[in-house]
Amino acid sequence: MNEFSQIPRALWWEDHRLFLLDQTRLPSEEIILEIQSPAQLIAAIQRLAVRGAPALGIAGAYGVLLAAAGWQHSQASPDWDAFESEVQQLREARPTAVNLRWAIDRVIRIARESRPSSEEQAYQSLEKEAISIHEDDQQRCQKIGEYGMGLLGESATVITHCNAGALATGGIGTALGVIYSAAMHGKQVRVYADETRPLLQGARLTTWELQRAHIPVTIMTDGMSASLMHQQHIDCVIVGADRIANNGDTANKIGTYQLAIAAKAHQVPFYVAAPTSTVDQSLPGGDDIPIEMRQGDEVISWGKIKTAPAGVGVYSPAFDVTPASYISAIITDTGIAYPPFNFRKFLGED
Repeated sequence: MNEFSQIPRALWWEDHRLFLLDQTRLPSEEIILEIQSPAQLIAAIQRLAVRGAPALGIAGAYGVLLAAAGWQHSQASPDWDAFESEVQQLREARPTAVNLRWAIDRVIRIARESRPSSEEQAYQSLEKEAISIHEDDQQRCQKIGEYGMGLLGESATVITHCNAGALATGGIGTALGVIYSAAMHGKQVRVYADETRPLLQGARLTTWELQRAHIPVTIMTDGMSASLMHQQHIDCVIVGADRIANNGDTANKIGTYQLAIAAKAHQVPFYVAAPTSTVDQSLPGGDDIPIEMRQGDEVISWGKIKTAPAGVGVYSPAFDVTPASYISAIITDTGIAYPPFNFRKFLGED
């Protein structure tokens, strides 16, 4: 692969409008959604038309602009407190991914600090910062890829879970960004992708991305990873993250924890790839990470087809937490953190 031209875009901002690639329709259809209001964006986030922590952060930043659409040509003084109250529902659209809240708060804070005298000036400040967050994520993905590819040999077989590629970010991805960067530098990378029940983000999204980039990919069910590690050499596991606690405990798509357990049992390095914006220093450990619970229908049906009897109980957390003790390294945009995890240096605090 000589270029990133085949890597898709998850979302973009154009003419004061937000556009999303509807990920619920992939791989069979490529449908573009035009989002015109915060309510539409919240609905798109909750049904996973846009997903992945970095992409949710970018979408949230642009969602602030949608909430401020009436400010574009107004000379009235901005009422920031009332405005922040309006976007509170957007902050809470998905509770586990910290980037959503982080990006919304950053856009509003920096725009307020610019001391705009009118709503029009405030809108311009909000837009400038939202675009900056998007561009910043593109650069972070590139850095993650550059740091992470050094962990791979000239030939590597990698397992990944869920989708941590371009569809989950504003750039080339986190976990898949490592793979893309390695391929760009001539390394021969082969990927095994967990299908990622119950919504099959690995089967539908990761395989779709990697095929477009001509990277060899094989799909397997979530329960096959341990058997695969036992039967053949796996160089490493690379996954993304939705929130990382201060001690390195990491929340990611449900099924990640059991993959980490299998990797440790088979002495396979387990890497997490995520931007530093995903580190939540306010949380001392993984037990403090809020875990989103999803509707049971996602587990007991696929489309209109029921896959379990009516009335059965359903347990459906969207994420689980992998303890830091199972993580070999965390690949960030500022370097690779090894246990025991101390993020102060990587967050520019030392």
